Amino acid sequence: MAADQTKTMSDTNKLIVLVSLIAGGWLLFQLSAVLMPFFIAALLAYLGDPLVDRLENWKLSRGVAVTVVFAVLFIAMIILLLVLLPMLSGQVTKLFTNLPGYLNMAQKALEPLLTSAGLPSDVFNLQTLKQALNNYWSEMGNVAGGVFSYVTQSGMALLQWVGNLVLIPVLTFYLLRDWDLLVARFRELLPRRYSGKVIEMSLECDDMLAGFIRGQLMVMLSLSIIYTIGLSLIGLELALLLGVIAGLVSFVPYLGLIVGIALAGLAAFFQFGEWLPVFYVVIVFTVAQSIEGMLLTPHFVGERIGLHPVAVIFAVLAGGKLFGFTGVLLALPVAAVVMVLLRHAHQRYVSSHLYS
Repeated sequence: MAADQTKTMSDTNKLIVLVSLIAGGWLLFQLSAVLMPFFIAALLAYLGDPLVDRLENWKLSRGVAVTVVFAVLFIAMIILLLVLLPMLSGQVTKLFTNLPGYLNMAQKALEPLLTSAGLPSDVFNLQTLKQALNNYWSEMGNVAGGVFSYVTQSGMALLQWVGNLVLIPVLTFYLLRDWDLLVARFRELLPRRYSGKVIEMSLECDDMLAGFIRGQLMVMLSLSIIYTIGLSLIGLELALLLGVIAGLVSFVPYLGLIVGIALAGLAAFFQFGEWLPVFYVVIVFTVAQSIEGMLLTPHFVGERIGLHPVAVIFAVLAGGKLFGFTGVLLALPVAAVVMVLLRHAHQRYVSSHLYS
């Protein structure tokens, strides 16, 4: 009788957990737009908490340590908005301005190859594309004016955007200040029977996220700087834009190398009209890849197991499709939790009677 009651209670608890998960997922989907600043603030607090803990080890109080880290994050964001974004915008403008000339060079370079292959030289006529680009660029001012007018007239959208912009740093400060307390309160709510296992799995998730997100962000930033400096030494006009793009996509192994060489190589050929600068581009990315393999990844990521590149791509795409930008922010933490759960499920399956 007692066994039946225990089993019934266990089944009831499982049902409650399942219903809670479904209700939580539905609520998250419904409130994804509203929760976006909270998730951004939580991500920034998660990234900044180890720095706060390190400052606390240097005998600083939690409040002072949070203030220092928050000030560093805030200054970095201001520099990003006021310095980097206008520079990137200028290089994008230069790219669109020079693109018709690049297309002319591409067509002239292709004509001898097409002639030698016995194909008509106008089989790849780029005139239509050039005309479309010119029309697009000439209409950008009208489009920008229309967008600004729409945003200005839509008071609620403008108010929400400004509200999020103000809310994110406030939420980040309070979450960063109380991060350890929130983690401790969450652990207190865990059922005592499962608390040890849940804490063990949460530490594994944190280790995976720390190894991938924090470490990979530093690797991406370092590679962006190295790429930009190397391409600037070559004299490439779009060095900053191409360096940032190659650094951002480098979270997938070798993707930054392939994309960077392809885009920077084309830009170098179109700008200089010869192959030697393209060879210099290959040297820059080869040296940067060597630095990443020998110094950056071992130092920032270490030997901790990160997420598989395929899992990263799928998680980001699936999160963006389901929940928009909020889903992109949640993609990697959820993927890390799923990977840890799958690893434990695999271990239980291998040690079960079903497998043996």
